[in-house]
Amino acid sequence: MNKNQINIIDLFAGVGGFRVAFQKANKNLKGEIFKVVWGNQWEPGKKVQYAAEIYKRQFGEAGFVNEDIAKVKTEDIPNHDLMVGGFPCQDYSVATTKKLSGGIEGKKGVLWWQIERIIREKGKDSPEFLLFENVDRLISSPAKQRGRDFAIMLACLDMLGYMVEWRVIDASEYGFPQRRKRIYFVGYKKNSKIYKSFKGNHEDWLLNTGTFAKGFPSKRKEGTVTVIELIKDRTKEYSKVIKDVSDNFNKGGKTTPFRKTGVILDGKIYTMDVIPNYKGKKTTLGDILIDEKDVPQEYFIPKEDLEKWKYLKGAKREKRIQKATGFEYNYSEGAITYPDALERPSRTIITGEGGKGPSRFKHVVKTLSGRLRRLTPMELERLDMFPDNHTDGYSPQTRAFLMGNALVVGVIQKIAESLYEKM
Repeated sequence: MNKNQINIIDLFAGVGGFRVAFQKANKNLKGEIFKVVWGNQWEPGKKVQYAAEIYKRQFGEAGFVNEDIAKVKTEDIPNHDLMVGGFPCQDYSVATTKKLSGGIEGKKGVLWWQIERIIREKGKDSPEFLLFENVDRLISSPAKQRGRDFAIMLACLDMLGYMVEWRVIDASEYGFPQRRKRIYFVGYKKNSKIYKSFKGNHEDWLLNTGTFAKGFPSKRKEGTVTVIELIKDRTKEYSKVIKDVSDNFNKGGKTTPFRKTGVILDGKIYTMDVIPNYKGKKTTLGDILIDEKDVPQEYFIPKEDLEKWKYLKGAKREKRIQKATGFEYNYSEGAITYPDALERPSRTIITGEGGKGPSRFKHVVKTLSGRLRRLTPMELERLDMFPDNHTDGYSPQTRAFLMGNALVVGVIQKIAESLYEKM
């Protein structure tokens, strides 16, 4: 690898969050260090590929493939130094109940095996580094065998020749404008400089010298260290090792053994909880709002809808009846801050943020004139730290959906800069 240029493939690219982050990192590093040489985005079952259209418009069509990744041959993917991907996470998402989530066996979860396939089939030409993002619930999926899915992923990468570290990061705890908690994991091939720099002190790596420690300072939460022997015999056939992990990891366990940060090397996992130790600038919801006079009237809540919004946002304890069965049950939920606090980071953007209809989960802010309104698409882009109007040209609902599916660009930028520093 040329240390002055890191060639990247961008899997499950969405509207280009990783790519925007690399562009910002390059600007800080004063050079084209990170270069995306190939990207892929495909949304199954969609006639219009909105995300792919935006990606091509923003970054060009060179090296971009809008096709099901399962149909793309490994030999048609260029060799690269860094593989990145926010692989689809609906099967682990808190938007569905734990029992309904399909985990790694679900329609979206199976896309992990496309990542595994590319790395495995690249063989000696597999990338030197890996960077993946997913919902934090991944470490406790599925409900019937807590942590199994993440354990399978770690076992695959370990057997394929990588040391891997992970960190669950809430973007707001490091100064970014949105409370969005995700898991990020980075892999280092065993002949890489970073891998060779590991001196065997797991705790020091996670708190002081590792990639996440450099970009996201934290301190250890006392009494939370767990050591797991994930792979007892690494000489066994690859497929048998993975099957053994799938069949037996945390069988019968009611809670996941994985904590907020950890590292796996040679089949052994060291994991612990950490507390953020950030002292820098903090951005709030109020910081990203556009001037009231520039907000289209359609985003202001009509007076006749105010009580419906208030009800949906408020605490409830009431009897409800299932329409299909007639079963009566007690329903309760707590209140959501209403309107949203401008002096704090925003709540997590969800895919259903768009549209005029009253909703418990959509953001509502109070303007200087005292009126209540929803957030505009550009404000949602700012909460994810995209350039203004990155998704312009599509309906507000579509733009909100795409931002709900996106990531906080600043987190990836910080990881990229920290990774480069480690290199």
